[in-house]
Amino acid sequence: MLPPRIENEFLHYIQAFEKQSQNPKYIKVFDKIERPVHFKPVSEIPDDEIEEAWETLHGYLQQYQISLDVCSANITVRELYRFTTEELFEHEMNDMDIPGMMHGFIYDEFYPDHAYDNTNYAVDNCIAYLLQKSPFDYMPCFRSKNLRLNNHYPLSKDAFKLLANRFKEAYDTLDDAEIGGETCTINGNTCIVKGNYAVTASLQNDPIYLKGSWGVHFELDTTLDCWYLWNVQVEGISF
Repeated sequence: MLPPRIENEFLHYIQAFEKQSQNPKYIKVFDKIERPVHFKPVSEIPDDEIEEAWETLHGYLQQYQISLDVCSANITVRELYRFTTEELFEHEMNDMDIPGMMHGFIYDEFYPDHAYDNTNYAVDNCIAYLLQKSPFDYMPCFRSKNLRLNNHYPLSKDAFKLLANRFKEAYDTLDDAEIGGETCTINGNTCIVKGNYAVTASLQNDPIYLKGSWGVHFELDTTLDCWYLWNVQVEGISF
C-alpha cells in the first residue's frame, strides 16, 4: 500500500493530466525551451567537441522535461545533435505543464532503422527463441498465414508453433545458443537477415551439438509500413 503522501501526489498528477487533456494546447519544442540562441549549427562543431555539445543540449532539454532517446546503435551523437537543432526544435508537442512529467521523443520514430530493427527481431524473437527450451508461442511480427519453416510450407501460425515446439520437446535440455555473424540485406519490400548459430542439446545425458547457418526473411506491408516475418531457414535442424 502506498504512503498517504505518495498516493495524494499521484492523484493530483492524474487530475492535472486529465484536466489538461480535455483542452490540449500545442507548442513548438523550440518555443517550449524558450528559444535558445547559444546552440551552434552542427556544421560548426568539430568532431572532438560534438559529444560534449550533445550532452549539453540533451541536459538543456531535460531542464524543460523533454528527452530524446534512440534505439538504433547506428545513430551517431552528431546526427542526434543535428536532428534536435534542425528538426525537433520545429516539431509541435503537447504543451502540458505537469511537474515531473517528461515529454519523450524517440529518434527512430522519425527515422526508422529497418536493418537494425529487423536484425534484432530475427535474432532475439526468432532464432534465439527457436533454440531455447521454453515453448515457442509469441509471434507478433509474423505473417498471419503462408509461413515457412525450412521445407515446411505453407504454415499457419499454429502449425509453425507446433513444429518449433516439437523440435524443443525432442531434447531434454537446450543450452544458451551462440548466435553471430548477422548480415541484413534490404531490397525494396524484401529483407533477409542471415547468420550462424551453435547450441548444445542433450538427450538422456548425451550431448548433441547443433550448428549451422540461418536465414530469416521479411516482407514489407506497404499499407501499414510494417515488416512481417514469413520464412525461417535453419541449417542442421529437422523440424
